[in-house]
Amino acid sequence: MKITKYLMLVVATSTLLFSCKDDSNKDKTTTSVVEENDSNFVWKTEQFADIKIGRYRINSWDKLSLQQKKLAYYLTQAGYAGRDIIWDQNYRYNLRIRKALENIVQNYSGDKEVEDWKNFMIYTKRVWFANGIHHHYSMDKFIPNFSKDYFATLIKDTKTELAPEIVEVIFNPEIDNKKVSLDANNDLLLASASNFYGPDVTEKEASDFYTSKVEKSNNEPLSFGLNSQLVRGANGLEEKVWKSGGMYSQAIDEIIKWLEKAVKVAENEAQGNALKLLIDYYETGDLTTWDKYNVAWCAATAGDIDYINSFIEVYNDPLGYKGSFETVVQINDFDASEKMAVVAENAQWFEDNSTILPEHKKEKVVGITYKVVEVAGESGDSSPSTPIGVNLPNADWIRTKHGSKSVSLGNIIDAYSKAGGGELLKEFSYNEEEIARNEKFNDVADKMHTALHEVIGHASGKINKGVSTEALKNYSSTLEEARADLVGLYYLMDNKLVEMKLLPSLEAGKAAYDDYIRNGMMTQLIRLEPGAIIEEAHMRNRQLVAAWAFEKGQKDNVIEKMVKDGKTYFVVKDYEKLRSIFGELLMIIQKIKSEGDYKAGKVLVENYGVQVDQALHKEVLARVAKLNIAPYGGFINPKLVPITNAKGEITDIKVEYPKDFTEQMLDYAKRYSFLPDEN
Repeated sequence: MKITKYLMLVVATSTLLFSCKDDSNKDKTTTSVVEENDSNFVWKTEQFADIKIGRYRINSWDKLSLQQKKLAYYLTQAGYAGRDIIWDQNYRYNLRIRKALENIVQNYSGDKEVEDWKNFMIYTKRVWFANGIHHHYSMDKFIPNFSKDYFATLIKDTKTELAPEIVEVIFNPEIDNKKVSLDANNDLLLASASNFYGPDVTEKEASDFYTSKVEKSNNEPLSFGLNSQLVRGANGLEEKVWKSGGMYSQAIDEIIKWLEKAVKVAENEAQGNALKLLIDYYETGDLTTWDKYNVAWCAATAGDIDYINSFIEVYNDPLGYKGSFETVVQINDFDASEKMAVVAENAQWFEDNSTILPEHKKEKVVGITYKVVEVAGESGDSSPSTPIGVNLPNADWIRTKHGSKSVSLGNIIDAYSKAGGGELLKEFSYNEEEIARNEKFNDVADKMHTALHEVIGHASGKINKGVSTEALKNYSSTLEEARADLVGLYYLMDNKLVEMKLLPSLEAGKAAYDDYIRNGMMTQLIRLEPGAIIEEAHMRNRQLVAAWAFEKGQKDNVIEKMVKDGKTYFVVKDYEKLRSIFGELLMIIQKIKSEGDYKAGKVLVENYGVQVDQALHKEVLARVAKLNIAPYGGFINPKLVPITNAKGEITDIKVEYPKDFTEQMLDYAKRYSFLPDEN
């Protein structure tokens, strides 16, 4: 099971887009620090290209003990220490390009009012936001809106070093133009620029390499390939393992240093033991230790501080083996967690009453926990673009035997809401009734769908014995996210949620259905360039579900495509029948997943999730153009600042809220650059 990065789409809902320390001890790079409260907090700081930058608050920080503050601080530092890793994983030249851009920003003294410089800064900020030169969502390479000659001038004037072949990569749209390609018509590895494999390693070679390692009789399979780069060596293919003393050692040793500090202030023995296993994993690269760590981490449910840290997300690998580095540090939101705990407590009821086939249901759902948390800091693949909900661990056998942890990132959801507006809702809703229902119920419905997606969706169903988790290859992530979405959608119109007091009424479910169909059929298309197909897994998932439901329900007019004043709308006419359709598709996708039916999965995704109605897309882009809405959003992280006494001991840790994205990126470059240009 893959970790979920179930992004809160700015296009999906009306509510979204999206220090007391004395100067002698203060980090001199800290700027734009402000004392703010809820009434004057700046939620949105800037907008450029297709990006909206915001900030989030840590509301519970002052309720923590000093020990807990230290734990959160050490864990965030461990995350930032590994920041370089995601850059190198995303593309082999990213670190060199990033350092060149940063040197220019810091040292250029020429005219900064000309359009070329402004375009250079937009390009640089897009690269910072994406952790590389490819778009974080579409996976397409950024092409600068300034000339190669102008760039050469910037390089010369700032004495920046960057090889000519890398400059050519930046400006030539034909070279490494897609970070992750899911186009089954091409060799998935040769068509992808991500740096998980040597540039000459083919899809077949890599698949054969890892398939040969799998023991089909082993009910507790290792996550082969998760923490390594596969390259061609003198004697054939070999793995460069990401560990201390191996690939990325300089950053990993720094991560270990901060994790060792975290162990000393762990809240309890179970938490400390899990951290020790994580350190052991980083030191050895042993995948057996990784599994032991995940089991221990799942069991460590006590305490107010938790974290995600390591090579986890596999969406950036078209074959689904390699984990991207990411961290999220979390503080429990007790009030919200208590209200939502009923979801996890009733996991068995949800499983038993699901529409999936009996042979694909878990007889006993174990170890599920669900919390609403506040993020204290994020790094790697989780920042600046962040998930709103996470469910871990990934391994199906661990989830089945030991359970899983699910979290909703409450302060991130809140920050998205406060930074957004309702223009898209009004533009793409058919009537005032639809708008009013969304405005009244969307917040609770969206949170409930996220909870059901993470807690129940990703924990539901079981894989047949002998079926590899990588059997669905490039379609695995799309189908997994569709499955989890469908679990949530199916239950959002179940009166059981009203009885549990999780929803005020089924009107909330109707609002969620309206929203999902609207987004899957139309509004998420604002993220695509004209003429493009859908390649990102989450977008494929949403269109697959919406388009399949639309087609399936045409006979009974379940969803009607309507045109009013020259504008297209998709209007749900029968919510109960739509619920049944969602349930049917859930059964089909679970069967595909349980049986590892690659051919059936390919047909479903390719027929419903990939192709775009180009005329409709053109209309959507025209309607959105006048709204000046950025389709993507992300965040500047708060800064945790230690207060020390004369002995150098930490006496408190304060939270600062930087306002400037560029300043934070330059600050990170100065303090958290541990890897060499080439790895």
